[in-house]
Amino acid sequence: MDVVENREQNRFELALDGGTALVAYRRDGERLVLIHTEVPEQFAGQGVGSRLAKGVFELLRASGRKAVVRCEFLKGWIAKHPEYDDVVDG
Repeated sequence: MDVVENREQNRFELALDGGTALVAYRRDGERLVLIHTEVPEQFAGQGVGSRLAKGVFELLRASGRKAVVRCEFLKGWIAKHPEYDDVVDG
């Protein structure tokens, strides 16, 4: 199961057996402002948020887009993963 972008709903999604983890964003020109991460409660503490975050930043890098990180969870994750600094803009 991979992270996919749902452009109609302005979010990235990771389908899980029994729910969907997501990162919501808003567009700011060519950049995406990542505003909220949500993982279903039954999957908390199982690394789902990290899998989701990695997938989001991989997709952004592959598409040549940049992210403005406003979500506290993603701010913490990106601080531990400087290999994605090239994707973060501001």
